[in-house]
Amino acid sequence: MTALTAAPVRIDVRPGRPARSRHLVSVPTGDAVTGRAPASLRLTRRGRLAITTATVLVASIAGATMAFGGPAATPQTVTVEPGQTLGQIAATELSDVPTREAVTRIQLANDLPSSHVHAGQTLTIPAP
Repeated sequence: MTALTAAPVRIDVRPGRPARSRHLVSVPTGDAVTGRAPASLRLTRRGRLAITTATVLVASIAGATMAFGGPAATPQTVTVEPGQTLGQIAATELSDVPTREAVTRIQLANDLPSSHVHAGQTLTIPAP
């Protein structure tokens, strides 16, 4: 089976030469098409720039994560002394955080239903 396609026309306006007219070209289709080797991959300047930029970006993110992320801080634990309250522990251990917020953080970290603590109880102090 074949198909007919129209080829582009080149009109020559120079005198002395006859102008070319349109003509049809037979193009093979289906089983008549022979396999052609795929064209080799060509990396353009824009492609090289995109690959280089992506590589530098990934390396920068990985480096920043390693430099600034650091290892996770191990949680600090405190044993409640007799007569000590959760507010006192919060004020002592998390001095840079408002006391009310520090008490809430300690309650959440230790699954405490209230702010009552008992002597000898071990509490985990979250990172500020």
